[in-house]
Amino acid sequence: MCNYCGCRDFPLIGRLSQEHWDIQESAGALRRAIGEARHGEAVTLLDDLVARLIPHTDTEENGLFAELRAEGSLAEEVERLCAEHADIHGVLGAIDRAAPDWPAVLDALERLHRHIDHEEHGLFPAAVIMLPLAAWDRITPGRSPAATDERHRSAGPTPGRWRS
Repeated sequence: MCNYCGCRDFPLIGRLSQEHWDIQESAGALRRAIGEARHGEAVTLLDDLVARLIPHTDTEENGLFAELRAEGSLAEEVERLCAEHADIHGVLGAIDRAAPDWPAVLDALERLHRHIDHEEHGLFPAAVIMLPLAAWDRITPGRSPAATDERHRSAGPTPGRWRS
């Protein structure tokens, strides 16, 4: 996960990054269980992973991605990432729990790893630059435009400030 650009200082990105960490941990446990032929445990871990992915991708697609689509510069990239969400969810959600296709799960986990890496090191830092403060106010729960403006007056310039 990225630690160099400061994008995690934006509360929504910080939350999504923490969720990425949790998803990667869950995916790693699933990968190990499959590799060690602990298939009963793997089914439970698969269900846990899917339960983490659904609200996470919903938050991305209906919050950050919606604002990026509206801004326009990264719309094609957002569409590609949404297609990856659909692909990964489709594979993991369709696995027959009675007779799992573990190679398909492992392939989806590899795509998930690359997907998260791309969001962490590409999309999230770009979003900080591309989105105006009003967009961050809309997608950051508990923030009001007045509070954000006050924070910027007292804290000085921040990433994306010039775009407001």
